[in-house]
Amino acid sequence: MFKQRLLPLLFLFAAGAVQAAVQVGAPAPDFTGTDSAGKTHTLSDYQGRTVVLEWTNHDCPYVRKHYEAGNMQAQQREAAEAGAVWLSVISSAPGKQGHVSPAEADRLSAERGAAPNAVLLDPEGDIGRLYGARTTPHMYVIDGQGTLVYQGGIDSIPSSNPADIPQATQYVREALAALAAGAPVAEAVTRPYGCSVKY
Repeated sequence: MFKQRLLPLLFLFAAGAVQAAVQVGAPAPDFTGTDSAGKTHTLSDYQGRTVVLEWTNHDCPYVRKHYEAGNMQAQQREAAEAGAVWLSVISSAPGKQGHVSPAEADRLSAERGAAPNAVLLDPEGDIGRLYGARTTPHMYVIDGQGTLVYQGGIDSIPSSNPADIPQATQYVREALAALAAGAPVAEAVTRPYGCSVKY
């Protein structure tokens, strides 16, 4: 009887661990991740610089929407020009949709003209669970003091149709512009949309 009662509780605890979200206005949790070149990155490596985290899965139609239209790459380049660090994170588990080897991650970046500073491979889902990443894409912006200033969707229209991009409010772009201007982020928490992260 005790075991029958405990199992649902354990399931809820595990589900909550994935859903536990970090809080805007609070310090973003430090993490350690390895990129597709085998280099280790931590959030604290980038103290003093704005950091963008992008959860991605190349097989997800919502991710394809932004890459096939060039929207994600354009924002990656704009962020780099402004001195920000952009880290793409792949938290798909082995055998699940979107899981890639380091070589496959590099090939995808080259084929799509992607321009993140690095692609972090998170097959155990440690970084994803730490941040409560739920969808691909799911976006986070962290200021130079290590404070989370934005989390949510890349934009305001939750569709997989690239034609919607020009009409959408580009939340990440607006968050970066606000930081550059020394202003608060107007919409600091929005609803992420896309495919579920395949933990």
